[in-house]
Amino acid sequence: MARKPTSKKRRTGSRGSVVVIGLGRFGRALALELVDEDTEVLGIDESAEAVQALSGALTHVVRADSTKEDALRQLGVHEFDRAVVAIGTDLEASILTASLLVSFGIQNVWAKAISEAHGRILTQLGVHHVVYPEHDMGQRVAHLVRGRMLDYIEFEDDFAMVKTSAPTDIIGLPLSNSAVRSRFGVTVVAIKRPGEGFTYATAETVVAADDTIIVAGRTRATERFSELL
Repeated sequence: MARKPTSKKRRTGSRGSVVVIGLGRFGRALALELVDEDTEVLGIDESAEAVQALSGALTHVVRADSTKEDALRQLGVHEFDRAVVAIGTDLEASILTASLLVSFGIQNVWAKAISEAHGRILTQLGVHHVVYPEHDMGQRVAHLVRGRMLDYIEFEDDFAMVKTSAPTDIIGLPLSNSAVRSRFGVTVVAIKRPGEGFTYATAETVVAADDTIIVAGRTRATERFSELL
């Protein structure tokens, strides 16, 4: 049975709002980040302790069993356009909850998976976006540790963007002369001077030794480029 929200804040509507189910470390961090970005969030968890910890921090936070269709409908979850299943260790609850959200016809359902098998089941249920927080963060940190990367984002289809410092042999040259794309298979898309913000790079941009650059390209190409001295 769903309980009344513990937060006194009012949810003004489900369109554009997000329901986050599972308020452990991942769900809590996600929900708080969404709130910081002015997104209304309905948080749901079966743990009274988890709910109490976020009382007043989210638009609504409710103690409820997310595997029960009636409980979710009483909370209006079926009216949301976006939902996140952040349940981690309880695979049965994760799968049952995700199945209900998909059956509601919610346009975008994200779900946390803790293994490839778990992720496969979620995909087969019709979950639109399956995420692997621990695995993805481990990969990202590994890339940062290995080279001179300052930040790293990998997309689908073997494509990545890397924030790094410039290698020696392109310093002092316009990008058109350094032939970064033909030599290294990457494109410099932005550049940041010390004390300034990022700006788009052009063919005439001259890279200095203390500049920070963002390059894009195939994953391995960006990795090799970030390892150049």
